[in-house]
Amino acid sequence: MLTPGFKPRYDNRAFCWQSTSGERGVNSSILQVRDLRVYYHTRAGAVKAVNGVTFDLRASERFGLIGESGSGKSTIALALLRLIGPPGKIEGGEVILQGVSLLALPPEKMRQLRLREIALVSQGAMNSLNPVMRVRDQIETALRDHDVNLSATELSNRTVELLDVVGLRRNAADLYPHELSGGMKQRVCIAIAICLRPKVIIADEPTSALDVVVQRQVMETLEALQQDLGASIILIGHDMGLMAQVVGRLGVMYAGDLVETGNIEEMFAEPLHPYTQMLIASLPSFDRKEESRGIPGLTPSLLNRPANCPFHPRCPFAFDRCRTEEPKLRELRPDREVACHLY
Repeated sequence: MLTPGFKPRYDNRAFCWQSTSGERGVNSSILQVRDLRVYYHTRAGAVKAVNGVTFDLRASERFGLIGESGSGKSTIALALLRLIGPPGKIEGGEVILQGVSLLALPPEKMRQLRLREIALVSQGAMNSLNPVMRVRDQIETALRDHDVNLSATELSNRTVELLDVVGLRRNAADLYPHELSGGMKQRVCIAIAICLRPKVIIADEPTSALDVVVQRQVMETLEALQQDLGASIILIGHDMGLMAQVVGRLGVMYAGDLVETGNIEEMFAEPLHPYTQMLIASLPSFDRKEESRGIPGLTPSLLNRPANCPFHPRCPFAFDRCRTEEPKLRELRPDREVACHLY
């Protein structure tokens, strides 16, 4: 079903898609996240899944968020689209997309803005698609729900064009999700996400449960689409090796905190935070012959989050201040931020 050696093609008459990368400055920010806090309220107390995260997403860049399971990565993705449901709640902060405060928008305006300005490629395509609807119907529903006024023939043509863009043949439109492979389902999810040419695409572990060959194909699809759309991508995952191949800038999450950000090449050459150092050291290498090294210990409970550095029980460099004071993310040098008392 995949089109061999496909390259994204855009028919300007059908889509009017043009790269917007030249319209904005290279270093301008399209999305600003400031002191974002998301808690899940339980009978035992508040689980602080995201604890004051701040970062910028620049125009036409690929920014990665990485960390262990439970570090708050996927919660950030849902919060940016205001899809946090009970018992979760966005407790505070700001999310500003091209001057528009997303957290202050009325629900209906926020619904219309999803897909049109900011879209999500969610984790696990199997759970993202309706199992009793054909692919065609799911794409057309997304378009109709955002007031795209096209005839039935035009909608059908638009669906086929979208599938072609992500490397699927036209007969995939008439299939049900169970008739597609994992990689094909993920491509359908990407087609839905880009159907209204959003400016920001959030990809939450888009290659999970896929074999390595299909992983690479999916990532190449996202990269090619991002370049042609002039969009920005937030890639969420836990595979440091994959991040090194795909993103230009990386943010490292730990226990609800953003503990380090920077250019991907600089972070691999000189990781600053001890957690980042240990993540990179855990990667297998052909250059050294030694056993794989994991990170000892467990992440702290976010239900009773410590008022000190959450990484200090696992950190080989911890000292007294780490046990009494929580470090704040600060700029150490241009384009490098770290939250660690060592600096």
